[in-house]
This record gives sequence, C-alpha cells and structure tokens, in this order.
Amino acid sequence: MITDQLDFTGRVAIVTGGGTGIGFATARQFARLGAAVVIASRTADELERAARRIRDESGSACLAVPTDVKDEDAVIALVERTMAEFGRIDVLVNNAGGTRMGPLETIPTRGWDSIFELNVRSAYVATREAGKHMMAQRSGAIVNISSGAGIRGVRGGAHYSAAKSALQMFTTVTAAEWGKYGIRANCVAAGAIASERVLDAWKVAGLEAEAMGTTIPLRRTGTPEEMANMIVFFASDAASYITGQTVAVDGGPTLGGIPDA
Repeated sequence: MITDQLDFTGRVAIVTGGGTGIGFATARQFARLGAAVVIASRTADELERAARRIRDESGSACLAVPTDVKDEDAVIALVERTMAEFGRIDVLVNNAGGTRMGPLETIPTRGWDSIFELNVRSAYVATREAGKHMMAQRSGAIVNISSGAGIRGVRGGAHYSAAKSALQMFTTVTAAEWGKYGIRANCVAAGAIASERVLDAWKVAGLEAEAMGTTIPLRRTGTPEEMANMIVFFASDAASYITGQTVAVDGGPTLGGIPDA
C-alpha cells in the first residue's frame, strides 16, 4: 500500500536549512512519518526552537546541529554528528540556499562565488560525506532543492540561475553514478513558494503574494508544505524507481500566446 511506502520509521534524515520555511516543513513531515531528523542552519536559537516544536508535535527524535553549509568542516561535522547520534543516514535533503539579486553587470566576482558556494558547493560536500555512509549501507535517498530559476532563468539572478542549473545537473550525475549502490538522487525546483522569509523579501521588493499568484495557472502562490510533500515522496519507497529527475512545484507553466481571459 502507498501508506506503507511513506513510512520512515527507523530511518534518519538530514535537512539543511531546516529551521524555517521549506526545510522546516520537510523536517516536520519526515518526523511525523516516523523518521529521526537532523536539522541544520546557521541560527542556533531558531534551529533549536524548530527542533523542539518538531519533537513535541511528532514524538520523533529531532537533533538541531548549527551549521554554516558554506564551511566544509562544518558540513563534515554535521554528518559525523548524525552518525554518532543515530548510526546511519537514509535521507539527505540539500535545502539550504538563497541569493541576492542584481544586474549581471554589477555582480562582483566574490558575489558570484558566494552564491555557488551556498547553492552548489554545499550540496556537493554534504552529498560526498553522507554518500560514504549510504554507499556502505547500500541504500539512500538524496533530494536537492532547486528553483524555477534553474530551469528557466531569472533576470537579475544570473549567478543564482546558473547555480541552480548546476545543482540540477549535479543531481543527474549523482543518480547515474551512485545508482549501483542503491542510492537515488532527485531534485525539486521551487516556484513561488510563500515561506515567511520569501514573503518578507517580496515585501522589500514591493511585491505582493496575491498579485504574483495571478500570473500562475493555479492562481496562487505555493506553500512550504506543498514543497515538503514532493520532497518526502522522492525520499520515500513510493519513488523507489525514480532517480535523476528534476520536478517543478510551481503551480503550472506560464506561457505566451493568446491572453488569458
């Protein structure tokens, strides 16, 4: 039954960027389905509050490990701490990411490199380190979090679009190389997902979620929980024959042509 395939009892999941938004919604969903969860982000107080809430709501173990994913040693320590606490890693969700928008001609080299460190290099290091343990146990699921920018591009985000596109190809190659170990790797590309931080960023930019939703076929923005549903599916046994894929959770395609009524 499909419900049996969504049971994560006895499994361990790492979720980076797990203190807020998509990461928190994902970690909470894994915990509700029986997984022990390790959440990581830079802000220790926020992270511990999130872990406490997950533990209280689900009854599952949730460990908060403050981590700057741009720091290679910190990511290695995150994986080592997970193994020390739980003895295995079944799921890795590389969710931490972000950008600062700006015209291509004004992006400094350091700014370009920083976006790649946050969105691509961090996922590579986490995948490499967690992958060692997944290969040893001959199983595992990796889900990388991309963006519509990685599929279609976005003006003012040349660095971000390029980084997310790179993350998608990294997912493809990981799936091809590590399938022989029983490891699956997939990617979820977020559309206009109205998390708290995204809503704040939209307000700063003078954008309203309701107005943005009018350009989307489903006529609304998405929620972190809707992203979490796709992430958890990819990590579950229900997706046991799916690997190397990027799926957009974006409310549908925006097309040119005859104006919509």
